[in-house]
Amino acid sequence: MQSTDLGNKESGKIWHRKPSPATRDGIIVNIIHTTSDYLPKVLRFLNVAFDSSGDGLIAGDHQGHIYVFDLSGNRFNLVQRTAQACTALAFNLRRKSEFLVALADYSIKCFDTVTKELISWMRGHESSVFSISVHASGRYAITTSSDTAQLWDLDTFQRKRKLNILQSVGIQKVFFLPLSNTILSCFKDNSIFAWECDTLSCKYQLPAPPESSSILYKVFAVTRDGRILAAGGKSNHLHLWCLEAKQLFRIIQMPTKVRAIRHLEFLPDSFDAGSNQVLGVLSQDGIMRFINVQTCKLLFEIGSLDEGISSSVISPHGRYIASIMENGSLNIYSVQALTQEINKPPPPLVKVIEDLPKSKLTSGDLKIKITSGRVQRPAKSRENQIQTRILKQDLTGHFENKENELSDGLNKKRLQILLKGYGEYPTKYRMFIWRSLLQLPENHTAFSSLIDKGIHVAFLNLQKKYPIKSRKLLRVLQRTLSALAHWSAIFSDTPYLPLLAFPFVKLFQNNQLICFEVVATLIINWCQHWFEYFPNPPINILSMIENVLAFHDKELLQHFIDHDITSQLYAWPLLETVFSEVLTREEWLKLFDNVFSNHPSFLLMTVVAYNVCSRAPLLNCKLKDDFEYFFHHRNNLDISVVIREVYHLMDTTPTDIHPDGMLDAFVALTKGQYPVFNQYPKFIVDYQTQEQERIRNDELDYLRERQTVENMQAEVDQQRVEDEAWNQKQELLRKAEETRREMLLQEEEKMLQQKQRLAAVKRELKVKEMHLQEAARRRFLKLQQDQREMELRRLDDEIERKVHMRDQEIATTVKDLEMRHLELESQKRLYEKNLTRNQEAVAKEMREDADAYRRKVNLEEHTFHRLIETDQPQNQKTQKLIEENLAKAEQACLNTDWRIQALHKQRCDDLQRDEGYQEMAKLLRKNRRKEIEVLNAMMEKEAKKWKEAEEKDFHLKSEKKASALSDASRQWFLEKEISDALEHTEHPCNEGPRCQNEQVASSCLPRTSPLSNFSEVGSSTWISLNQRKIQWEAMEQNLLERVRNLRQRLTAQARNRCQTPHLLAT
Repeated sequence: MQSTDLGNKESGKIWHRKPSPATRDGIIVNIIHTTSDYLPKVLRFLNVAFDSSGDGLIAGDHQGHIYVFDLSGNRFNLVQRTAQACTALAFNLRRKSEFLVALADYSIKCFDTVTKELISWMRGHESSVFSISVHASGRYAITTSSDTAQLWDLDTFQRKRKLNILQSVGIQKVFFLPLSNTILSCFKDNSIFAWECDTLSCKYQLPAPPESSSILYKVFAVTRDGRILAAGGKSNHLHLWCLEAKQLFRIIQMPTKVRAIRHLEFLPDSFDAGSNQVLGVLSQDGIMRFINVQTCKLLFEIGSLDEGISSSVISPHGRYIASIMENGSLNIYSVQALTQEINKPPPPLVKVIEDLPKSKLTSGDLKIKITSGRVQRPAKSRENQIQTRILKQDLTGHFENKENELSDGLNKKRLQILLKGYGEYPTKYRMFIWRSLLQLPENHTAFSSLIDKGIHVAFLNLQKKYPIKSRKLLRVLQRTLSALAHWSAIFSDTPYLPLLAFPFVKLFQNNQLICFEVVATLIINWCQHWFEYFPNPPINILSMIENVLAFHDKELLQHFIDHDITSQLYAWPLLETVFSEVLTREEWLKLFDNVFSNHPSFLLMTVVAYNVCSRAPLLNCKLKDDFEYFFHHRNNLDISVVIREVYHLMDTTPTDIHPDGMLDAFVALTKGQYPVFNQYPKFIVDYQTQEQERIRNDELDYLRERQTVENMQAEVDQQRVEDEAWNQKQELLRKAEETRREMLLQEEEKMLQQKQRLAAVKRELKVKEMHLQEAARRRFLKLQQDQREMELRRLDDEIERKVHMRDQEIATTVKDLEMRHLELESQKRLYEKNLTRNQEAVAKEMREDADAYRRKVNLEEHTFHRLIETDQPQNQKTQKLIEENLAKAEQACLNTDWRIQALHKQRCDDLQRDEGYQEMAKLLRKNRRKEIEVLNAMMEKEAKKWKEAEEKDFHLKSEKKASALSDASRQWFLEKEISDALEHTEHPCNEGPRCQNEQVASSCLPRTSPLSNFSEVGSSTWISLNQRKIQWEAMEQNLLERVRNLRQRLTAQARNRCQTPHLLAT
């Protein structure tokens, strides 16, 4: 097993010696990518994808390096550095050099492998893209992430449709069915839907799998014909669905070692017409097992427990398997090596019943039993019957002709019988049969040595002569022709070799080794004696054809001769293109089924048969151009008729003119090394080579001399041109100088005239400027006057507006004062009302006190009357005196109470009026803008009022205490009088001292002095209240006058401020 380290190389060879994969593991090469740092580390490959041809693949590692590997050309190239890990790749786009890569930032980019440029950048996913599926046409692509799938148009790189799903239902995979226009979407709930790509309408839905074997699908694979869907998951069961019948038709149980399936992919086969039978199953243990889904047998496996596989991809033609290992390396497997044991031909189905002695093997018969059952399948009852066939021995004693025995176990005679019965070989087995008939050795080493020599010089500009649209086809044709030229020198000078090889190159373009060996075998056997008259057409071969045509159709040959049409026109175009210009693909394949199955002379007979079968239109042709057109274009001719005619000609042509007598039998290419091809006039080729080399050298010398002469001639011409240019320049300078001198004189005259005109114009302009300045000054003065008038009018309007506003303010102030006066009057009436109410309350209280006092007086009178009644008999005079004094004292008490009450009322009235005046004065003084302070002052005054009221109350209480003392003294006096009266009644002689005591007691009583004092105080208080009221009214009038004067001063100041700017402006 070869191993290749990419390292830091951007290009190089994949392997340095021809790989020979072993049958055991089948590994062609192991590719690793390590860094060249001080501590090297392995860069793990993450994804790999094949191109549509199957000979190239693309791989990306976790650091964003993307490599393209050309397995047929043994080259690798670093095409891109994305600087981030790739999550999915696709390399089978319609433009073969472009590829898609999904990156870790959820975007998809399209690059070109040739130019290494970014083609497009597609965004739209919100999670990692894990799958990219490309339509068979290469025009559309589906990118799938866990939450959505999006359909892209790769021509415009625009998103066509987006599949949105619920978060609870995730997407497993969305992909195109191969070679169809159907999209298959698989979800995590095991639901599978099929959609039409163009209309995106749902075509059908697969039913749910049976509950007995229900698994959650994780991976899917579809055959190339799109008929069978394989699904697997975390189980060792595989479900096979028939998409045509839309039902589950088979459940395959994998070995017990398999617990989960990580990847599924069908192995393509060139001979199964897309109905792939081999399925690759990658399990959790890193081993990929390939099973036959029909026989359910394990065919082979790759990977091991030590070197497990992480993911795997199979090439479209089924020749290579690219696997990313768990260690991050990339393994390329050869399917041919892995299936070498399986593809061995089955053992012969012949069994010798009886082996007779050699002496008896003369001309007797040998009985052989042949079973007609098929291998590895249960045969039906009819197929188990034994058939007995009798084969006659030949006279030499050999059982079969060794010429008819092929290397792959096929029998040429039986193939010819099959070919004659059906007219052609089966399409799916045609290539296999051709390889067997031609006995291709498949010399990989020899072919690689020819390919390694590179493109031959003779075919470097092949695309100019043969412009082929497909670059791949052109490249394969160049390599094949170059290998033939390196094999034999004559092929580098053979002009018709591209025409001869092109149909085989187009047929075997995916396998260049087979293509080369088929063309080489064709040249060795079916092109015998073609190069004996080189460089002229093979006259001997054309003579053979002409002789056969003359024998079978003299009329047609005479028609050719009459119109000067030689075999180089009616035979050689068919041979040099091997009928590829006049036949379709199917007709050509059918023809060469017969050519490769017969003697090499069959091809020459085909030329004669083609002319004979086309004799009717050829006889109608008269012009040479018509003949040329006929043999270079397709015609309405049945190839089956031509083939039957060939076999007829092969059987009826005489031996003396039959080509098989002049051509050798079929000879296969030798194994190991290709045979030497020298069936051509070597001296002519050498002479041509020498002549070409001489001509080439002469041309080089001629080109060098011509280049030298051209350089000298160019220098002489350049010098002559420079001299002429200098002379012309000098002449032009002289003429220019004279012209300039004349122009200067004319300009001076013009300048003088212009100066005169300019001076006149200046004078005119000066005058106009003065007039304009005067007009501008007048306009400015007028404008200034108008502005001042406008300003005056504006000021007058402003003054009027101010005066109007002032009058309005004065009127408003007057109204406010009137309203305030009304408020004061209302407050005054309210105060008077409150005062009256208070006086009534006090009068009521006084009446209550008077009632109490009368009751007390009545009680005292009652006591006094009782005293009188006791003392009446003794001293009536004393009683009267006492009654008078008592009445006076009572009257004094009443007067004192009334005066105190009146005084209290007057004081309350004075305080209230004083408080109202103060409040009004403060309101006017602050001009209604300090109402809060006025309220605070009122609150302070109210507090003072309450304080004064408390003082008055205290004074009233003191008066009441004085009254109580008076009552107590009076009570004491009465008691004393009663006690004196009682003593007098008991001791009348003591009257003198008693009278003295009465005088002393009466002198002790406060009689008239308090009452007089109270009356004096009340009168003085009333006078002071009247004076204060008059003062407050005078102060109110004075305050109103001051407010009016203040408003007048403010109006005058405002008028002065308005007049000041006007004065400044003037």
